[in-house]
Amino acid sequence: MFNKILVANRGEIAVRIIRACKEMGIRTLAVYSEADRDSLHARFADGAICIGPAKSADSYLNITALISSMEVADAEAVHPGYGFLAENAGFAEACEKCGIKFIGPSSATMRLMGNKVQAKKTAEELKVPVLPWSNRALSDEKEALEVSKKIGFPVLIKAASGGGGRGMKLVHTQASLASAFNMAKMEAMSAFGDSEVFVERFCDLPRHIEIQIVADEHGNVIHLGERECSIQRRHQKILEESPSPQVDSRLRHRMGESAVKLARGIGYTNVGTVEFLLDKDKNFYFMEMNTRVQVEHPVTEMVTGVDIVKEQINISMGQKLSLKQKNVALKGHSIECRINAEDPLTYVPSPGKITELVLPGGPGVRLDTHIYCGYNVTPYYDNLLAKLVVHAQTRMDAIARMTRALEEFHIGGIKTNVSLHLRIMKDHDFIAGKTDIDFLSRYSQKIMH
Repeated sequence: MFNKILVANRGEIAVRIIRACKEMGIRTLAVYSEADRDSLHARFADGAICIGPAKSADSYLNITALISSMEVADAEAVHPGYGFLAENAGFAEACEKCGIKFIGPSSATMRLMGNKVQAKKTAEELKVPVLPWSNRALSDEKEALEVSKKIGFPVLIKAASGGGGRGMKLVHTQASLASAFNMAKMEAMSAFGDSEVFVERFCDLPRHIEIQIVADEHGNVIHLGERECSIQRRHQKILEESPSPQVDSRLRHRMGESAVKLARGIGYTNVGTVEFLLDKDKNFYFMEMNTRVQVEHPVTEMVTGVDIVKEQINISMGQKLSLKQKNVALKGHSIECRINAEDPLTYVPSPGKITELVLPGGPGVRLDTHIYCGYNVTPYYDNLLAKLVVHAQTRMDAIARMTRALEEFHIGGIKTNVSLHLRIMKDHDFIAGKTDIDFLSRYSQKIMH
Protein backbone atom coordinates (compact mmCIF):
# COMPACT_ATOMS: atom_id res chain seq x y z
CA MET A 1 0.00 0.00 0.00
CA PHE A 2 1.36 3.41 -0.94
CA ASN A 3 1.44 5.96 1.84
CA LYS A 4 2.00 8.97 -0.40
CA ILE A 5 1.75 9.64 -4.14
CA LEU A 6 3.13 12.70 -5.89
CA VAL A 7 0.79 13.96 -8.61
CA ALA A 8 3.05 15.26 -11.40
CA ASN A 9 0.41 17.29 -13.19
CA ARG A 10 -2.06 20.15 -12.88
CA GLY A 11 -5.65 21.07 -13.71
CA GLU A 12 -8.57 18.68 -13.80
CA ILE A 13 -6.53 15.49 -14.07
CA ALA A 14 -4.53 16.37 -10.96
CA VAL A 15 -7.79 16.95 -9.07
CA ARG A 16 -9.16 13.65 -10.44
CA ILE A 17 -6.12 11.69 -9.21
CA ILE A 18 -6.14 13.38 -5.80
CA ARG A 19 -9.80 12.48 -5.31
CA ALA A 20 -9.14 8.82 -6.15
CA CYS A 21 -6.23 8.73 -3.70
CA LYS A 22 -8.30 10.28 -0.91
CA GLU A 23 -10.97 7.59 -1.34
CA MET A 24 -8.24 4.94 -1.17
CA GLY A 25 -6.73 6.40 2.01
CA ILE A 26 -3.50 7.45 0.25
CA ARG A 27 -1.89 10.82 1.01
CA THR A 28 -1.06 13.07 -1.93
CA LEU A 29 1.60 15.63 -2.74
CA ALA A 30 0.81 18.24 -5.38
CA VAL A 31 3.35 20.21 -7.36
CA TYR A 32 2.52 23.57 -8.84
CA SER A 33 4.14 26.34 -10.85
CA GLU A 34 4.14 29.95 -9.73
CA ALA A 35 1.22 30.54 -12.11
CA ASP A 36 -0.80 27.77 -10.42
CA ARG A 37 -0.28 28.91 -6.83
CA ASP A 38 -4.05 29.29 -6.29
CA SER A 39 -5.04 26.13 -8.18
CA LEU A 40 -7.48 23.60 -6.74
CA HIS A 41 -5.10 20.66 -7.03
CA ALA A 42 -2.64 22.48 -4.75
CA ARG A 43 -5.46 23.14 -2.26
CA PHE A 44 -6.96 19.64 -2.32
CA ALA A 45 -3.71 17.68 -1.86
CA ASP A 46 -2.34 16.85 1.58
CA GLY A 47 0.79 18.81 0.72
CA ALA A 48 2.04 21.01 -2.10
CA ILE A 49 5.42 22.13 -3.40
CA CYS A 50 6.17 24.95 -5.84
CA ILE A 51 8.56 23.55 -8.46
CA GLY A 52 9.29 26.59 -10.59
CA PRO A 53 8.11 29.43 -12.82
CA ALA A 54 5.08 29.35 -15.11
CA LYS A 55 6.96 28.01 -18.12
CA SER A 56 6.39 24.23 -18.35
CA ALA A 57 10.04 23.50 -19.10
CA ASP A 58 10.96 25.06 -15.75
CA SER A 59 8.21 23.41 -13.70
CA TYR A 60 5.98 20.54 -14.82
CA LEU A 61 8.61 19.23 -17.25
CA ASN A 62 11.49 19.63 -14.80
CA ILE A 63 12.41 16.01 -14.01
CA THR A 64 15.11 16.96 -11.48
CA ALA A 65 12.67 19.13 -9.50
CA LEU A 66 10.03 16.40 -9.50
CA ILE A 67 12.42 13.68 -8.34
CA SER A 68 13.77 16.00 -5.63
CA SER A 69 10.21 16.78 -4.46
CA MET A 70 9.43 13.08 -4.15
CA GLU A 71 12.59 12.38 -2.20
CA VAL A 72 12.10 15.33 0.17
CA ALA A 73 8.46 14.43 0.83
CA ASP A 74 9.03 10.64 1.04
CA ALA A 75 6.57 9.87 -1.77
CA GLU A 76 6.83 6.23 -2.85
CA ALA A 77 5.05 6.71 -6.18
CA VAL A 78 4.23 9.27 -8.83
CA HIS A 79 1.15 9.55 -11.00
CA PRO A 80 1.90 11.51 -14.20
CA GLY A 81 -1.69 11.94 -15.42
CA TYR A 82 -1.73 12.80 -19.14
CA GLY A 83 0.39 15.28 -21.06
CA PHE A 84 3.62 16.79 -19.68
CA LEU A 85 5.83 13.82 -18.66
CA ALA A 86 3.15 11.10 -18.79
CA GLU A 87 4.74 9.40 -21.82
CA ASN A 88 8.32 10.46 -21.19
CA ALA A 89 10.40 7.29 -20.95
CA GLY A 90 13.30 9.28 -19.48
CA PHE A 91 11.13 10.36 -16.53
CA ALA A 92 9.84 6.82 -15.98
CA GLU A 93 13.40 5.51 -16.09
CA ALA A 94 14.61 8.17 -13.60
CA CYS A 95 11.84 7.08 -11.21
CA GLU A 96 12.82 3.42 -11.63
CA LYS A 97 16.46 4.19 -10.83
CA CYS A 98 15.47 6.15 -7.71
CA GLY A 99 13.21 3.39 -6.40
CA ILE A 100 10.06 5.43 -7.02
CA LYS A 101 7.06 3.62 -8.51
CA PHE A 102 5.95 5.21 -11.76
CA ILE A 103 2.20 4.64 -12.05
CA GLY A 104 2.21 3.51 -15.66
CA PRO A 105 4.08 1.05 -17.88
CA SER A 106 7.83 0.45 -17.80
CA SER A 107 10.20 2.93 -19.45
CA ALA A 108 11.21 0.23 -21.96
CA THR A 109 7.61 -0.29 -23.04
CA MET A 110 7.06 3.45 -23.31
CA ARG A 111 10.10 3.78 -25.58
CA LEU A 112 8.91 0.93 -27.79
CA MET A 113 5.41 2.32 -28.30
CA GLY A 114 6.52 5.95 -28.32
CA ASN A 115 8.19 5.48 -31.68
CA LYS A 116 5.50 4.96 -34.32
CA VAL A 117 7.82 3.03 -36.63
CA GLN A 118 8.70 0.51 -33.91
CA ALA A 119 5.10 0.40 -32.72
CA LYS A 120 3.78 -0.43 -36.22
CA LYS A 121 6.48 -3.06 -36.73
CA THR A 122 5.52 -4.65 -33.41
CA ALA A 123 1.82 -4.58 -34.28
CA GLU A 124 2.55 -6.29 -37.62
CA GLU A 125 4.64 -8.98 -35.93
CA LEU A 126 1.76 -9.67 -33.54
CA LYS A 127 -0.74 -9.90 -36.45
CA VAL A 128 -2.58 -6.73 -35.50
CA PRO A 129 -3.93 -5.07 -38.69
CA VAL A 130 -2.01 -2.04 -40.00
CA LEU A 131 -2.38 0.08 -43.14
CA PRO A 132 0.14 -0.63 -45.93
CA TRP A 133 3.25 1.37 -45.07
CA SER A 134 6.98 1.79 -45.68
CA ASN A 135 7.92 -0.76 -42.97
CA ARG A 136 10.75 1.53 -41.87
CA ALA A 137 11.79 5.14 -41.42
CA LEU A 138 12.73 6.74 -44.75
CA SER A 139 15.98 8.58 -45.36
CA ASP A 140 15.22 10.72 -48.42
CA GLU A 141 12.51 11.72 -50.89
CA LYS A 142 13.67 9.23 -53.55
CA GLU A 143 13.12 6.35 -51.16
CA ALA A 144 9.78 7.85 -50.14
CA LEU A 145 8.72 8.07 -53.79
CA GLU A 146 9.56 4.42 -54.48
CA VAL A 147 7.58 3.29 -51.43
CA SER A 148 4.64 5.57 -52.24
CA LYS A 149 4.37 4.15 -55.78
CA LYS A 150 4.12 0.65 -54.33
CA ILE A 151 1.56 1.67 -51.70
CA GLY A 152 -0.45 3.83 -54.08
CA PHE A 153 -1.37 7.51 -53.82
CA PRO A 154 -2.66 9.32 -51.85
CA VAL A 155 -0.27 8.67 -48.95
CA LEU A 156 0.45 10.19 -45.58
CA ILE A 157 3.95 11.14 -44.47
CA LYS A 158 4.06 10.88 -40.68
CA ALA A 159 6.58 11.66 -37.95
CA ALA A 160 7.90 8.65 -36.06
CA SER A 161 7.79 10.61 -32.79
CA GLY A 162 5.10 12.77 -31.25
CA GLY A 163 1.60 13.36 -32.55
CA GLY A 164 -1.11 15.99 -32.79
CA GLY A 165 -0.75 16.19 -36.56
CA ARG A 166 2.72 17.78 -36.43
CA GLY A 167 5.14 16.36 -38.99
CA MET A 168 2.23 14.87 -40.96
CA LYS A 169 1.57 15.64 -44.63
CA LEU A 170 -1.06 14.33 -47.06
CA VAL A 171 0.36 13.75 -50.54
CA HIS A 172 -1.92 13.20 -53.55
CA THR A 173 0.61 13.10 -56.41
CA GLN A 174 4.21 12.15 -57.15
CA ALA A 175 5.00 15.75 -58.07
CA SER A 176 4.23 17.08 -54.60
CA LEU A 177 5.92 14.30 -52.62
CA ALA A 178 9.48 15.69 -52.41
CA SER A 179 8.53 19.05 -50.91
CA ALA A 180 5.99 17.45 -48.52
CA PHE A 181 8.59 14.89 -47.39
CA ASN A 182 11.18 17.53 -46.57
CA MET A 183 8.63 19.75 -44.82
CA ALA A 184 7.45 16.81 -42.70
CA LYS A 185 11.04 16.05 -41.66
CA MET A 186 11.67 19.67 -40.70
CA GLU A 187 8.42 19.90 -38.72
CA ALA A 188 9.19 16.63 -36.94
CA MET A 189 12.65 17.80 -35.97
CA SER A 190 11.34 21.15 -34.77
CA ALA A 191 8.47 19.66 -32.74
CA PHE A 192 10.03 16.46 -31.40
CA GLY A 193 13.79 16.70 -31.91
CA ASP A 194 13.53 13.67 -34.21
CA SER A 195 13.35 13.97 -38.00
CA GLU A 196 12.38 10.33 -38.66
CA VAL A 197 9.31 9.96 -40.88
CA PHE A 198 7.54 7.08 -42.61
CA VAL A 199 4.86 6.70 -45.28
CA GLU A 200 1.53 4.90 -45.06
CA ARG A 201 -1.52 4.61 -47.27
CA PHE A 202 -4.08 7.36 -46.75
CA CYS A 203 -7.37 6.11 -45.31
CA ASP A 204 -10.22 8.29 -46.59
CA LEU A 205 -12.69 9.60 -44.00
CA PRO A 206 -12.10 6.98 -41.30
CA ARG A 207 -13.46 6.94 -37.78
CA HIS A 208 -11.05 7.23 -34.86
CA ILE A 209 -11.82 4.36 -32.48
CA GLU A 210 -9.77 3.54 -29.41
CA ILE A 211 -9.78 0.53 -27.10
CA GLN A 212 -9.11 0.93 -23.39
CA ILE A 213 -6.89 -1.84 -22.04
CA VAL A 214 -5.97 -2.67 -18.44
CA ALA A 215 -3.09 -5.01 -17.57
CA ASP A 216 -1.75 -6.05 -14.18
CA GLU A 217 1.74 -7.25 -13.25
CA HIS A 218 0.59 -10.89 -13.08
CA GLY A 219 -0.05 -11.36 -16.80
CA ASN A 220 -3.75 -10.53 -16.81
CA VAL A 221 -4.92 -8.24 -19.64
CA ILE A 222 -8.47 -7.12 -20.44
CA HIS A 223 -10.15 -4.42 -22.50
CA LEU A 224 -12.99 -2.13 -21.45
CA GLY A 225 -14.60 -1.62 -24.83
CA GLU A 226 -14.20 1.25 -27.26
CA ARG A 227 -14.47 5.00 -27.40
CA GLU A 228 -15.52 6.97 -30.48
CA CYS A 229 -13.12 9.92 -30.85
CA SER A 230 -13.79 11.07 -34.41
CA ILE A 231 -14.91 14.63 -33.65
CA GLN A 232 -11.65 16.54 -33.57
CA ARG A 233 -10.03 19.66 -34.93
CA ARG A 234 -6.42 19.75 -36.08
CA HIS A 235 -6.10 16.17 -34.80
CA GLN A 236 -7.15 17.23 -31.28
CA LYS A 237 -10.26 15.51 -29.91
CA ILE A 238 -13.05 17.68 -28.54
CA LEU A 239 -15.86 15.13 -28.03
CA GLU A 240 -15.86 11.42 -27.25
CA GLU A 241 -18.50 8.79 -26.60
CA SER A 242 -18.85 5.16 -25.62
CA PRO A 243 -19.92 2.89 -27.12
CA SER A 244 -19.33 3.95 -30.72
CA PRO A 245 -22.53 4.16 -32.81
CA GLN A 246 -20.66 2.29 -35.56
CA VAL A 247 -19.26 -0.62 -33.51
CA ASP A 248 -21.38 -3.71 -32.89
CA SER A 249 -20.59 -6.50 -30.42
CA ARG A 250 -18.78 -8.62 -33.02
CA LEU A 251 -16.52 -5.76 -34.16
CA ARG A 252 -15.94 -4.77 -30.52
CA HIS A 253 -14.78 -8.29 -29.77
CA ARG A 254 -12.35 -8.32 -32.72
CA MET A 255 -10.90 -4.90 -31.96
CA GLY A 256 -10.68 -5.70 -28.26
CA GLU A 257 -8.89 -8.97 -28.96
CA SER A 258 -6.36 -7.17 -31.18
CA ALA A 259 -5.69 -4.56 -28.50
CA VAL A 260 -5.23 -7.22 -25.82
CA LYS A 261 -2.97 -9.24 -28.12
CA LEU A 262 -0.75 -6.20 -28.64
CA ALA A 263 -0.61 -5.36 -24.93
CA ARG A 264 0.14 -8.94 -23.94
CA GLY A 265 2.72 -9.30 -26.71
CA ILE A 266 4.82 -6.41 -25.42
CA GLY A 267 4.40 -7.27 -21.75
CA TYR A 268 2.39 -4.12 -21.09
CA THR A 269 1.29 -3.26 -17.56
CA ASN A 270 -1.08 -0.64 -16.12
CA VAL A 271 -3.67 1.13 -18.31
CA GLY A 272 -3.25 2.18 -21.91
CA THR A 273 -5.16 2.88 -25.08
CA VAL A 274 -4.77 1.23 -28.46
CA GLU A 275 -5.94 3.57 -31.20
CA PHE A 276 -7.39 2.37 -34.50
CA LEU A 277 -8.70 3.84 -37.73
CA LEU A 278 -12.00 2.30 -38.85
CA ASP A 279 -12.81 2.60 -42.56
CA LYS A 280 -16.19 2.68 -44.29
CA ASP A 281 -16.16 -1.10 -44.70
CA LYS A 282 -15.49 -1.60 -40.98
CA ASN A 283 -11.90 -2.67 -41.49
CA PHE A 284 -9.75 -1.45 -38.62
CA TYR A 285 -6.05 -0.59 -38.59
CA PHE A 286 -3.64 0.02 -35.72
CA MET A 287 -2.55 3.64 -35.50
CA GLU A 288 -0.68 4.02 -32.19
CA MET A 289 -0.72 3.19 -28.50
CA ASN A 290 -1.03 5.78 -25.75
CA THR A 291 0.85 4.57 -22.68
CA ARG A 292 -1.09 6.58 -20.10
CA VAL A 293 -4.56 7.42 -18.86
CA GLN A 294 -6.56 9.27 -21.53
CA VAL A 295 -8.36 12.60 -21.22
CA GLU A 296 -11.54 10.78 -22.23
CA HIS A 297 -11.31 7.93 -19.71
CA PRO A 298 -14.53 9.03 -17.91
CA VAL A 299 -16.83 7.81 -20.69
CA THR A 300 -15.42 4.30 -20.26
CA GLU A 301 -15.83 4.58 -16.49
CA MET A 302 -19.47 5.60 -16.93
CA VAL A 303 -20.43 2.64 -19.14
CA THR A 304 -18.35 -0.03 -17.36
CA GLY A 305 -18.44 1.11 -13.73
CA VAL A 306 -14.65 0.67 -13.51
CA ASP A 307 -12.64 3.43 -11.79
CA ILE A 308 -9.67 3.52 -14.15
CA VAL A 309 -7.49 5.76 -11.98
CA LYS A 310 -7.95 3.54 -8.92
CA GLU A 311 -7.23 0.54 -11.11
CA GLN A 312 -3.95 2.18 -12.16
CA ILE A 313 -2.91 2.70 -8.55
CA ASN A 314 -3.91 -0.80 -7.45
CA ILE A 315 -1.95 -2.36 -10.32
CA SER A 316 1.12 -0.34 -9.35
CA MET A 317 0.80 -1.67 -5.81
CA GLY A 318 1.05 -5.22 -7.22
CA GLN A 319 -2.62 -6.13 -7.03
CA LYS A 320 -4.41 -8.25 -9.61
CA LEU A 321 -7.14 -6.85 -11.85
CA SER A 322 -10.43 -6.37 -10.05
CA LEU A 323 -12.40 -8.13 -12.81
CA LYS A 324 -12.08 -10.57 -15.69
CA GLN A 325 -12.97 -10.00 -19.34
CA LYS A 326 -16.19 -11.98 -19.03
CA ASN A 327 -17.36 -9.56 -16.33
CA VAL A 328 -16.90 -6.45 -18.47
CA ALA A 329 -20.23 -5.14 -19.73
CA LEU A 330 -21.05 -1.82 -21.40
CA LYS A 331 -24.24 -0.41 -19.91
CA GLY A 332 -25.98 2.57 -21.46
CA HIS A 333 -24.26 5.37 -23.33
CA SER A 334 -21.84 8.12 -22.29
CA ILE A 335 -20.71 11.32 -24.00
CA GLU A 336 -17.88 13.68 -23.00
CA CYS A 337 -17.51 17.27 -24.17
CA ARG A 338 -14.17 19.00 -23.61
CA ILE A 339 -14.88 22.54 -22.48
CA ASN A 340 -12.01 24.77 -23.60
CA ALA A 341 -11.20 28.43 -22.97
CA GLU A 342 -11.31 29.52 -26.59
CA ASP A 343 -13.34 31.42 -29.12
CA PRO A 344 -15.89 28.93 -30.53
CA LEU A 345 -15.58 30.43 -34.02
CA THR A 346 -11.82 30.90 -34.40
CA TYR A 347 -10.49 28.49 -31.71
CA VAL A 348 -8.18 31.27 -30.49
CA PRO A 349 -7.36 30.70 -26.76
CA SER A 350 -9.20 32.97 -24.31
CA PRO A 351 -7.24 33.41 -21.08
CA GLY A 352 -8.57 35.64 -18.31
CA LYS A 353 -10.46 35.69 -15.03
CA ILE A 354 -13.67 33.70 -14.59
CA THR A 355 -16.17 36.23 -13.26
CA GLU A 356 -19.30 34.07 -13.26
CA LEU A 357 -19.74 30.32 -13.00
CA VAL A 358 -22.89 28.19 -13.11
CA LEU A 359 -22.16 24.46 -13.13
CA PRO A 360 -24.50 21.82 -14.58
CA GLY A 361 -25.77 18.94 -12.48
CA GLY A 362 -28.65 16.53 -12.06
CA PRO A 363 -29.00 12.80 -12.77
CA GLY A 364 -26.32 11.23 -14.94
CA VAL A 365 -24.12 14.35 -15.14
CA ARG A 366 -20.43 14.36 -14.17
CA LEU A 367 -18.12 17.37 -14.29
CA ASP A 368 -14.35 16.94 -13.99
CA THR A 369 -12.87 20.40 -13.54
CA HIS A 370 -10.41 22.56 -11.64
CA ILE A 371 -12.05 25.95 -12.18
CA TYR A 372 -14.00 28.15 -9.77
CA CYS A 373 -15.44 31.66 -9.78
CA GLY A 374 -12.47 34.00 -9.60
CA TYR A 375 -10.08 31.48 -11.13
CA ASN A 376 -7.56 32.98 -13.52
CA VAL A 377 -7.12 31.02 -16.76
CA THR A 378 -3.48 31.51 -17.68
CA PRO A 379 -2.02 31.47 -21.21
CA TYR A 380 0.79 29.08 -20.25
CA TYR A 381 -0.90 25.69 -20.48
CA ASP A 382 -3.52 23.67 -22.34
CA ASN A 383 -6.83 25.58 -22.29
CA LEU A 384 -8.98 22.64 -21.13
CA LEU A 385 -11.31 23.96 -18.41
CA ALA A 386 -13.57 21.01 -17.78
CA LYS A 387 -14.83 17.68 -19.05
CA LEU A 388 -18.60 17.53 -19.06
CA VAL A 389 -19.68 13.89 -19.08
CA VAL A 390 -23.18 12.41 -19.17
CA HIS A 391 -24.55 8.88 -18.95
CA ALA A 392 -27.98 7.63 -19.96
CA GLN A 393 -29.69 4.42 -21.06
CA THR A 394 -29.54 5.16 -24.79
CA ARG A 395 -27.50 7.38 -27.11
CA MET A 396 -30.48 9.60 -27.82
CA ASP A 397 -31.09 9.98 -24.10
CA ALA A 398 -27.40 10.85 -23.62
CA ILE A 399 -27.60 13.51 -26.35
CA ALA A 400 -30.68 15.01 -24.72
CA ARG A 401 -28.99 14.98 -21.31
CA MET A 402 -25.81 16.57 -22.67
CA THR A 403 -27.85 19.26 -24.41
CA ARG A 404 -29.59 20.07 -21.15
CA ALA A 405 -26.31 20.12 -19.21
CA LEU A 406 -24.61 22.39 -21.77
CA GLU A 407 -27.54 24.80 -21.61
CA GLU A 408 -27.07 25.01 -17.83
CA PHE A 409 -23.31 25.57 -18.06
CA HIS A 410 -22.28 29.24 -17.89
CA ILE A 411 -18.73 30.59 -17.64
CA GLY A 412 -18.42 34.39 -17.56
CA GLY A 413 -15.38 36.57 -18.19
CA ILE A 414 -13.81 34.44 -20.91
CA LYS A 415 -14.91 32.76 -24.12
CA THR A 416 -15.55 29.01 -24.21
CA ASN A 417 -16.64 26.39 -26.75
CA VAL A 418 -19.87 25.50 -24.92
CA SER A 419 -21.93 26.94 -27.79
CA LEU A 420 -20.01 24.82 -30.32
CA HIS A 421 -20.84 21.65 -28.40
CA LEU A 422 -24.50 22.68 -28.24
CA ARG A 423 -24.57 23.03 -32.02
CA ILE A 424 -22.95 19.63 -32.45
CA MET A 425 -25.61 18.05 -30.19
CA LYS A 426 -28.29 19.43 -32.49
CA ASP A 427 -26.58 18.51 -35.77
CA HIS A 428 -28.53 15.94 -37.80
CA ASP A 429 -25.44 13.98 -38.89
CA PHE A 430 -24.13 13.76 -35.32
CA ILE A 431 -27.52 12.61 -34.07
CA ALA A 432 -27.54 9.94 -36.81
CA GLY A 433 -24.02 8.83 -35.80
CA LYS A 434 -22.56 9.87 -39.17
CA THR A 435 -19.17 11.10 -38.00
CA ASP A 436 -15.57 10.70 -39.11
CA ILE A 437 -12.30 12.52 -38.46
CA ASP A 438 -13.22 15.29 -40.92
CA PHE A 439 -16.65 15.87 -39.37
CA LEU A 440 -15.85 19.18 -37.73
CA SER A 441 -13.95 20.73 -40.61
CA ARG A 442 -16.50 19.53 -43.17
CA TYR A 443 -19.49 20.73 -41.22
CA SER A 444 -17.96 23.75 -39.47
CA GLN A 445 -19.84 26.31 -41.53
CA LYS A 446 -23.12 24.49 -41.08
CA ILE A 447 -22.53 24.00 -37.35
CA MET A 448 -21.41 27.56 -36.69
CA HIS A 449 -24.18 29.23 -38.69
